[in-house]
Amino acid sequence: MSLSLVTAGESHGPALVAIVTGLPAGLALDKEAIDADLRRRQQGYGRSPRQKLEADEVEVLTGLRHGATLGTPLTLVVRNRDHENWLWGMSPWPPEGEPSGKGAKPVTLPRPGHADLAGVLKYGHDDVRNALERASARHTAVHVAAGAVAKALLRELGVEVHGRPVEIGGETATETMEAATDAARRDRDTLGGIVEVTAIGVPPGLGSFAEKADRLDARLAFALMGIQAVKGVEVGDGFALARARGSEAHDEIDPGLVRRSNRAGGIEAGVSNGEPIVVRAAMKPLPTLMRPLDSVDLTTGEPSQALVERSDVQAVEALAVVAEAAVAWELARAAREKFGGDALEDLLAAHRHYLDRIGDRWQPRP
Repeated sequence: MSLSLVTAGESHGPALVAIVTGLPAGLALDKEAIDADLRRRQQGYGRSPRQKLEADEVEVLTGLRHGATLGTPLTLVVRNRDHENWLWGMSPWPPEGEPSGKGAKPVTLPRPGHADLAGVLKYGHDDVRNALERASARHTAVHVAAGAVAKALLRELGVEVHGRPVEIGGETATETMEAATDAARRDRDTLGGIVEVTAIGVPPGLGSFAEKADRLDARLAFALMGIQAVKGVEVGDGFALARARGSEAHDEIDPGLVRRSNRAGGIEAGVSNGEPIVVRAAMKPLPTLMRPLDSVDLTTGEPSQALVERSDVQAVEALAVVAEAAVAWELARAAREKFGGDALEDLLAAHRHYLDRIGDRWQPRP
């Protein structure tokens, strides 16, 4: 038994949609908890005015009755409230009448660092908007909703997942992060940063070393690298381990099979080892600048400047929420594969049995 997730939707289309399959029946979901994560994704010191236009909240179309999952596909919807300004520009059918509202003019000025140019070349589009709408980070909203569902499942297993920004624009303190953001805003520029996600309570044994695709660290890296603007991922001390000797790099084992350190980030050989899982993701500066970079007009072939659209100065705080959701999803998927069960009580019984089996050798950290 495994979880699967398929999402759909464009940045300024009617809605974003996620279909989750493989959930056990009987899992209680809290709409307010999901909506709270959606609000967290919209917050942050450097966010754009669009966050004031959108007031994200989840709708459920299938798979849930009276707040409990049915064991059938769960369909989550997050409406794009700004779509009312894009009715002509983002109409799914050939629009009638004169062009009006936003998106009425074709986009021919690709932004360096975005999917614009690669997208039009790959799919043969004439209008960059056909690529940028789906490539936009706006659709992470529905991934956060799915991640909130995954966190509800993990909570039943005693696992908590938390994400936080640790660096913005090269700064690591809250005050200097905000100052760097203010400076970039004044310069009409953008920033990137680094976020960290920690999962507490993960038992040893999630993931596998048997096949590359089953390694938990590989799956977490894939999930984080799939988030827009992420250009690097590390587990535990990551790249710093490459500069250390073996005697300084590995986590020695004490009675109770606990570790004196956690440089491995809770994963060895692709398998969770019972220590907290710690992963970090590095985000590049956002590619939409209010002071645009040089580009080429796709219609004329002449030098020009890139498209300017409403943009964040930085979205690192938002990335922390999205990364938290991505890690929660992969951990829930790995737990689902290990413990199975059509009903939640079956999964929990398998989880208890497993902990009982290893309990004479491994004890969870208090």
